[in-house]
Amino acid sequence: MLAVIVAGQVAKDGDGDGAQARAATDQARDARESASAEANPSSSPRLVALTYAQKMAKKYPLGAKLKGPDKFDAVPGVDKAPGKGHKYTYRVDVEKGLGLDGTLFAEAVQKTLNDKRSWAHNGARTFERIYTGKPDFVITLASPGTTATWCAKSGLDTTEDNVSCDSAATERVMINAYRWAQGSTTYGDKMYAYRQMLINHELGHRLGYGHVTCDKDGELAPVMQQQTKFLDHDGIHCLANPWPYPGS
Repeated sequence: MLAVIVAGQVAKDGDGDGAQARAATDQARDARESASAEANPSSSPRLVALTYAQKMAKKYPLGAKLKGPDKFDAVPGVDKAPGKGHKYTYRVDVEKGLGLDGTLFAEAVQKTLNDKRSWAHNGARTFERIYTGKPDFVITLASPGTTATWCAKSGLDTTEDNVSCDSAATERVMINAYRWAQGSTTYGDKMYAYRQMLINHELGHRLGYGHVTCDKDGELAPVMQQQTKFLDHDGIHCLANPWPYPGS
């Protein structure tokens, strides 16, 4: 009987030591994991929201030969005209299935057009985005194939250089989503500036301006130069420029 009691006590004491050992092991593991997480914060997933400028500076995947369904969604919301000049109203449509941020596109249009360096120069014009009702024009982000279809309605061929257009015979100013997403060789990685140029160039056509080029080597290219296609012409080197009034 004495042997049984002693054995039981030994077993009980042994279990206590084992529990303590396991607890110590768990604490050590937790400490190691905590230290690892602090030393490697990237191992702990955190969502960081990009700023508008960061989004505008990025390239996005989109195929050069994409043909969308020719069906559009209007970007919801209203952006009031900030100026007191002649007011133009517009709607922003984005073709279905592009996988691009339509809200970013709409924000870019409003900010670009109402910039003091843009067509709103000196308060001459102001631009307001609407969602319902009849706008003066519709700025449309569309696949290359759909862009070509709408531009052809105004006798314009955008397929050779995969460009955008103002389809003047229709309500749509067409922004080629491939160019919006991927840019051009003339601008390289300067996507922010390229997107501003793209908006200003096509809106310039809607306002009645035609194509022009810079006249002297080293001058800024006019915004109505076909900068997606070229910066240099006739031995003259033009500098990339996204604005109608860059000195403002």
